[in-house]
Amino acid sequence: MDIGILGLGAMGTAMAKNLAAAGHQVRAWNRSGGAVEGVTLLDDPRDVFDADAVLTMLADDAAVRSVVLDAGLLASARPGLVHVVSSTISLAFAAELAVVHAQAGIGFVSAPVLGRPDVAARGELNVLAAGAPAAIDRVQPVLQAIGARVWPLGEHPPAANAAKIACNMMIAMAIEAMAEAVVLTEASGVPHERFFELMLGTLFDSRPYRTYSATIAAGTYTPGFKARLGLKDLRLASEAAGASSRTLPMLEAARHRMAQAVQAGWGEQDWSAMARFTIEDGRQPS
Repeated sequence: MDIGILGLGAMGTAMAKNLAAAGHQVRAWNRSGGAVEGVTLLDDPRDVFDADAVLTMLADDAAVRSVVLDAGLLASARPGLVHVVSSTISLAFAAELAVVHAQAGIGFVSAPVLGRPDVAARGELNVLAAGAPAAIDRVQPVLQAIGARVWPLGEHPPAANAAKIACNMMIAMAIEAMAEAVVLTEASGVPHERFFELMLGTLFDSRPYRTYSATIAAGTYTPGFKARLGLKDLRLASEAAGASSRTLPMLEAARHRMAQAVQAGWGEQDWSAMARFTIEDGRQPS
């Protein structure tokens, strides 16, 4: 397929490489330029939409709106094109994108992904896809090239975004749970490395617990997913809960802790840096 890409951050670059390696013709535009082996870089983002499919991996609602909608890129789309938005965006914006694309006669699929840049580089992302069945079928080669599994979530595009936001909410809660467990166990003389070994060897042997117990134990918080983006996703979760007139107390606690991490200047660190507040507070004498 002839595939266009908008956004070549860590995730977008990994996706572009995997698409090129799968034999697709890949052209991309990025705000800050750059170069990716096997990918043709374009100067004008409008040219990206002269393709069979476009994959957008930009940071948030505002970036997608600015680059795609405000710039009128949909008007330059090749007939039959399907636009796949893999950014983590709000449910309201996903619904708006569905309407705008339908009005423009362009296929639209919401396809946020689960996985950090290292997972993306291996082509092992989980792709959460929602949209018209014909549109999803058309971009299956794209989705399969970037992920290990595609999870169909219905015809309503915001459903995929709701699932992604919910997953990220649960990971943030897991990070805070591990931090609070460290406070309890260290107070009784159990080193956190030993507790994490116990945790992973019994009840909690899953990827989020493995990944983030390691960053907490190391205390380095090298970014895989930055705290400022984690805070954005928790804000989206709060907005979604509010739209449903529901209050989610664990979500709000995790969001508050993530906000503390960002306010402390840790926004560019891994989002597991939120654990520092709980652990360091817990070590303070009463």
